[in-house]
Amino acid sequence: MEIAVWIVSGLLALLYLFAGFTKTFTPLDKLRGMMPWTESMKNWTRLVGIVEILGAVGLILPRLLDIAPWLSVAAAVGLVLVQVAAIPLHLRRGEQKAIPMNVVLLLAALFVAIGLLVVL
Repeated sequence: MEIAVWIVSGLLALLYLFAGFTKTFTPLDKLRGMMPWTESMKNWTRLVGIVEILGAVGLILPRLLDIAPWLSVAAAVGLVLVQVAAIPLHLRRGEQKAIPMNVVLLLAALFVAIGLLVVL
């Protein structure tokens, strides 16, 4: 179980780092073409990116360094909440194509959170 949690955590961390850096450092004009939802969330896009970066770091570093490993559980729960917030946003905007990815990310983060509670 611990190996599976590490693998899923690593994959999630890589994905969220990429997504977070994209949202944080890409100019908003260019970002709108890649992620249409940013049009209605102009003021929040950078914050979402920073939260994703912090969540990715939080999934790995606390356990890797063995310093407050419960922070990895908190990071996983935070990433679940990011997806819980994203799904209604995409539904309201008629972006149903984005929902399957949100559900996969939500389930993966939930797996990590529950797996960490079992492992820790």
